[in-house]
Amino acid sequence: MRPAATWAAGPSLNPNPGPGPVRSPRPVRAAGRCSPRSRAAPRSSPTPSPSGGATGCAGASCASRSTTARGSAEAWLEEQARSEGWSRAERLRGRRATQGLVGLLQDRGLAVMVEVNCETDFVARNEEFQRLLQQAVLGTMAHCQGRAEPLAAPAKHFLQSEELLQLRAEPHGARLGDQVALAIGKLGENLRLRRAAWLAVPAGCHIGTYVHGAPPRVPPAPAVAMGKYGALVACAPAEPGAEAALRDVGRKVAQHVVGMAPRSLGSAEDEPVGEAETRLLAQSFLLEPAVTLGAFARAQRVNVLDFVRFECGEEAEAAP
Repeated sequence: MRPAATWAAGPSLNPNPGPGPVRSPRPVRAAGRCSPRSRAAPRSSPTPSPSGGATGCAGASCASRSTTARGSAEAWLEEQARSEGWSRAERLRGRRATQGLVGLLQDRGLAVMVEVNCETDFVARNEEFQRLLQQAVLGTMAHCQGRAEPLAAPAKHFLQSEELLQLRAEPHGARLGDQVALAIGKLGENLRLRRAAWLAVPAGCHIGTYVHGAPPRVPPAPAVAMGKYGALVACAPAEPGAEAALRDVGRKVAQHVVGMAPRSLGSAEDEPVGEAETRLLAQSFLLEPAVTLGAFARAQRVNVLDFVRFECGEEAEAAP
């Protein structure tokens, strides 16, 4: 016979012992458990990405999306700046712009020269303005190189503002007109691509170049020279063996062109007419006033064939 269970006496759960109904004891929750209502929903852990982040997408995909978004934002901002620049350009169109710089670049038998104008000399010293001039020079050089053809004699061409605005410094880059609009938006002055010239010579000839009045600051660029004045001079040896003198004579004649501002070439047989002389070969040579430039070149066994001169802001003819 199983013995009866023995219960230990304990404290009463009824706080008011005595007559009356006895309340059932409240069930006691088991330790370590909770009711379904109070149980918190488990948090889902993000799927770690291969790059170690917790984004839930592949690292390469996220990087690609981020780059695309950033590129789209930059393109949008540039488009907005260009639009604002065009609006400002329209408002500033009538303002006089006679300051600026001339940029010059040479590549063997081809040389280009470009004039870009602004309203004040202060802006002409600005790096943003000088960068615009560099882009214009590079765009003109690319345009001329694309039209290169065999030459039997020096060739000289001019580009006016409307043509320059359509050029590009890089094959798929922005047009120079858009770059001008961006620069106007940043600098707040009327800017214009005024004109450009290029001079090409056949093999065996040389182009002498010179710029004067360089600005105090010029950002790095591939051999783009800048100044208030510029000159290109085509020259050739007059006889065999004179090739060694071409570079030195070409530069000296270009210096003369900048300083004496001739309007035409003339000929070595022209009689000089004094200080009013505007024919290059009949002018007194700047570095040796006792002789004409034609006589100086002849003594060096060099023929001067053609030239171009730019003075920033001048009211000049399209060609000398």
